[in-house]
Amino acid sequence: MRDVDAARKALTFFKVMAFVVGVGLLVLVVELVLEYFTAMSGPNNPLRWWPQPHGFIYMVYLVATANLGFKVGWSLPKMVGVMLAGCVPFLSFWVERKMATDVEARLAASSAEGPSVAA
Repeated sequence: MRDVDAARKALTFFKVMAFVVGVGLLVLVVELVLEYFTAMSGPNNPLRWWPQPHGFIYMVYLVATANLGFKVGWSLPKMVGVMLAGCVPFLSFWVERKMATDVEARLAASSAEGPSVAA
């Protein structure tokens, strides 16, 4: 890893966005249940405004994932898999923890090797 500090910042951004998207996805599920399975559809649904902001937040999560993935050298299929995990309720929390643990271990190993000089 060439720039450990940049990777640490990217990891922090990824962790925050993964949490926000995970919670936002749970809110979206509640909105969908209210819309399609209760009498609170349309203007009676208090969360009818949520899908559009959630979509924007998910796009920021995609950027955070790509940013981290490029900085730590993930393969494209791995990046896409992590991105898609943000579409499945609760899976985003598990994948975020698994990826964060892996990246933190790699960052610790890179720090232990000493500073590297960028070419």
